Amino acid sequence: MTERAMGAGTGAGGTPGGGLAHRVPDLGALELLLAVARLGSLGRAAREVGITQPAASSRIRSMERQLGVALVDRSPRGSQLTEAGALVTDWALRVVEAAEVFDAGAQALRDRRDSRLRVAASMTIAEYLLPGWLIALRAHRPDTAVSLLAGNSTTVAERLLADQADLGFVEGLTVPQGLDSTVVARDRLLVVTSPAHPWSRRRKPLSAPELAATPLILREEGSGTRQVLAAALGGELARPLLELSSTTAVKSSVVTGAGPAVLSELAVGEELASRRLVSIPVEGVELGRKLRAVWRRGQRPTGPGRDLLSLTRG
Repeated sequence: MTERAMGAGTGAGGTPGGGLAHRVPDLGALELLLAVARLGSLGRAAREVGITQPAASSRIRSMERQLGVALVDRSPRGSQLTEAGALVTDWALRVVEAAEVFDAGAQALRDRRDSRLRVAASMTIAEYLLPGWLIALRAHRPDTAVSLLAGNSTTVAERLLADQADLGFVEGLTVPQGLDSTVVARDRLLVVTSPAHPWSRRRKPLSAPELAATPLILREEGSGTRQVLAAALGGELARPLLELSSTTAVKSSVVTGAGPAVLSELAVGEELASRRLVSIPVEGVELGRKLRAVWRRGQRPTGPGRDLLSLTRG
């Protein structure tokens, strides 16, 4: 062999150029070679690894060109390893065993990740939508433990950004900064009172200015419901009659006659049907809203989080 031929495709010191990926056969080729060594037949080895015999022959030839040595002698009696092929097979076995260790470790990491799901949800979604979604998720992933933090939309964003939750659900007007989102449901806010309240006997709808000027039973600052209401009324709300930290507490106060409130249609269906609450028409104001799933920007949910997200659209 000439000096020029020996140097072809090599780097400094006569070693082949490029990284390992260019110099070492891929795992599929090594697994095929091991199958040939074990079965003594290229055809049977091809069937074992799930490829055709012509594809197996092509892969062996490609590996021989890559390594620069013959690996397999083919004959009507079967396929036998050359001396170089036997040596390469010993090395290949170590590489494949190391890859199996790597794969087992990676699977363990996935299992640990998929064994839990941390969800943060604003109150209305946590109380009226999430339970059904989580029951459906349990059917898909019975071994996944789900932890739930219920709070207002601001709290949900804070938990996600602090990496204390994997997936969140909010009902605010906008997507909090630093998060990506998708719409999972639509909702409507209703003005509700007890049947004894004077508004229940009105013959014409409330106007937006009347609603804005009326002290209401409201959720706390940071609540998505409160954000949507304030935006719909141009940012002007009267001082709250009461300020409470949960939808259930607001609803209970209205039922007892403490005053009017604006609540999600999801939250008051049963009370409206039983006439414990009355819905008051309002004109000149749009109280529809979008309910969103949210996650850290650029980190779309995987594993059980991805599955839960898909179930919200079912």
